[in-house]
Amino acid sequence: MKQIDRDQLALLAASAAASPRLRANHNMHPELADPIQRLAIAMEPGTYVRPHRHPHTWELLFPLQGRFLVLHFDEAGVVVDRAILGEDTAILETPAGTWHAVLSLDEGGVIFEVKHGPYMPIAADDYTTWSPAEGTPGVAELIAWYATAEIGDRHPG
Repeated sequence: MKQIDRDQLALLAASAAASPRLRANHNMHPELADPIQRLAIAMEPGTYVRPHRHPHTWELLFPLQGRFLVLHFDEAGVVVDRAILGEDTAILETPAGTWHAVLSLDEGGVIFEVKHGPYMPIAADDYTTWSPAEGTPGVAELIAWYATAEIGDRHPG
C-alpha cells in the first residue's frame, strides 16, 4: 500500500520551505516513464509556476493542505478561468493544451497532481511568450499579479 501521512506532508512542506525554489515533491509513481504521473508537491508562497501548458495531457489537482490559486489563460494572456483549490474548489482538472499557472496561498501548502506520463520537461514552446523565465526580472511582479488577477484581466507584461 502506498500512502502519504501527515508526518510526510510536514516533512515535504519543510523541504519546500528550505528549497531555493520553495518547492519539493514526493512521487507516488515508481518511475518517470510511468504512464500516469502521481505526485504531492509542497509549494510555499512565493514559488514561481510560470504559465505553461501540457499539450499531451490533462492535469488533475487537489489540495492536501493549504490553498492554491489556479489561473487559466487564453493565447493573449487573458484570464479565462480562476479557482481557489482548498477554498471554493475541491478538485480541478485543466484540459490538455490549456495555459495555466498555480499560486500557493498558504505556508505548508501541499497539492496533489495527476497527469499522463511519461514525465516530460516542459518544452520552451509550452511556456507563454509573455511570462518571464524563472530567475529573471519581472517574476515577482507576475506572482503579485496572479494574486489579484480576475477573469477578463490581461497579464501585466
